[in-house]
Amino acid sequence: MKVAMIGSGSWGTALALVLNENKHEVVCWTKDDKVVETVRESGENSRYLPGIKIPASISFTSNLEESMRGADMVINAVPSQVSRDVISKIPEKYFTDKQIWVTVSKGIENNTYKRVSEVIAEAGGIDPRRVVALSGPSHAEEVARRIPTAIVSASIELDSARKVQDAFMTPYFRVYANDDVTGVELGGALKNIIALAAGICDGAGFGDNTKAALITRGLVEMNRLGKKMGARSDTFAGLSGMGDLIVTCMSQHSRNRYVGEQIGKGRSLQEILDEMVMVAEGVKTTLSAYELSQKYKVEMPITEQIYLTLFENKPPHDAMVDLMTRESKVEDWGKSQ
Repeated sequence: MKVAMIGSGSWGTALALVLNENKHEVVCWTKDDKVVETVRESGENSRYLPGIKIPASISFTSNLEESMRGADMVINAVPSQVSRDVISKIPEKYFTDKQIWVTVSKGIENNTYKRVSEVIAEAGGIDPRRVVALSGPSHAEEVARRIPTAIVSASIELDSARKVQDAFMTPYFRVYANDDVTGVELGGALKNIIALAAGICDGAGFGDNTKAALITRGLVEMNRLGKKMGARSDTFAGLSGMGDLIVTCMSQHSRNRYVGEQIGKGRSLQEILDEMVMVAEGVKTTLSAYELSQKYKVEMPITEQIYLTLFENKPPHDAMVDLMTRESKVEDWGKSQ
């Protein structure tokens, strides 16, 4: 099977390695000619995934049409906020009726509030039954080193999810199929906001007690909004919810946790983003999630405080005090509290 990998950052490159191991033909597209040149000369994507050798059987190109030509499966691995623009640039002749499209981006498009699978279907005129979300607790740095990982392949059409499951399964990369694509995508997107909070907790010098509370109550917020948007509650207890939340809040590889940590240390958001090579999806997803909480009238206090901290310059310590001194509640999973 030929696979077009649209986006050659760390995650796109790591997934290309998994697919290559299963003998699929993978052509990775990047807009950066320097990445193509570096991979061809050194056999390594040193900008995004240093230290990992890339087999010559994986192709890299800066020509979008070259990557799409003859593709049986297309994987969208560019950031969520640019996905629509990139897909819109693909000539119609490269879309086929049997093509499976996969999103591995974790975000919610600003202004439209659409999940990336919805963006793909809309921008490419693709049947939503052929669009799959691949999400779960997975860092590129570990997958590329064949560290055992388990994630979820989700689509409204379970057969499509299973095709992606079959394409990716290896002894170190386990994939579960799921038909709750809404829950899987929202889990992957919303957990990044909680990871920003966990990072702020680290940077400000709070302890394990604080972070454990943030993670647990963050999962409640994810579930609340998810149910309002049509997701199943049990999805958030799985790999794409709780699993991804834990790894993103705790890992040294997490970009979102890193951004939060730097904010907790007193640095400005713009200063942090300006020095980063890769994208922390949670920053812009915070805007969408906060506005969605207003639209659906869902109480999401952690998301609200992260929004105020990132975009209205609220001091992290003040945000934490406001979270801790809210009106007393009775703990009840998923209800507004």
